[in-house]
Amino acid sequence: MVYMFLKRYVVGPLVNVAFRPEVRGLEHVPTEGPAILASNHLSVSDSVFMPVAVPRQVFFLAKSDYFTGPGIKGRVVGAFFRAINQIPMDRSGGRASATSLSNGGQKLAEGELLGIYPEGTRSPDGRLYKGKIGVARLALETGAPVVPIAMVGTDKVQPVGSRMPLPRRKARVTTIFGEPLDFSGYRGRQGEHALLREVTDEIMRAIQALSGQVSVDVYAGDHKKRLAEQKRQEARQAAAEMVGSAKDKARTAAQSAKNAADAITHRDRPEPASDDEKRPTAR
Repeated sequence: MVYMFLKRYVVGPLVNVAFRPEVRGLEHVPTEGPAILASNHLSVSDSVFMPVAVPRQVFFLAKSDYFTGPGIKGRVVGAFFRAINQIPMDRSGGRASATSLSNGGQKLAEGELLGIYPEGTRSPDGRLYKGKIGVARLALETGAPVVPIAMVGTDKVQPVGSRMPLPRRKARVTTIFGEPLDFSGYRGRQGEHALLREVTDEIMRAIQALSGQVSVDVYAGDHKKRLAEQKRQEARQAAAEMVGSAKDKARTAAQSAKNAADAITHRDRPEPASDDEKRPTAR
């Protein structure tokens, strides 16, 4: 109820007027029945532009942090996500993640559209990262078709660190829907890891063909951790260099002070008497 109201009368008109986004291949999204909308992930605003393009409601597996934020702001954000029927996704792995996927599977069983980002998190540099097998697990468990989606330009209107998307002269947001991928022949085989990996890779190849991104055979989350560790190491090295530089400056200043003190002492010291001065004066 809240979702469709906001989409039709608030968010949708605002987005379409301000950004004039382009939509391609919308005919590939089924007008009824379940489907998994599997998209690349460049920006937070992907979850705005893609649903606006789809006439039906899209239920997203949203990061669980959005539902449990601290303070008044956290409660407001959590209430909003619940009001628009988004599904908390625990990304810690194991049983918690499996439960989140099962909740998504329930929506598919109810004939709804489920949006998911197989990369698991936003791309840190615009490349397409390795997909997690959760998307394949849902497809094989439910038999729902997978519609590959490419979001283009959302990272330009809302770069990492920006609070909200802003219209930019040279940026155009485009949402591209590809032909549905049918994995119903594998239904019930979601326990076969090798098959899950194969299906996930096929979905990612379809997304890459639409987006034109450079593919990277590593998980985005792992890459972000490496980047964070690299930044920490660089910060430690910079701090060490600053300390070393400060010590060098301190030593140089101390030596300069010592040299100045020695020079003053040498200047004030009386000159030794010459031999003529030491010889007694004749009377």
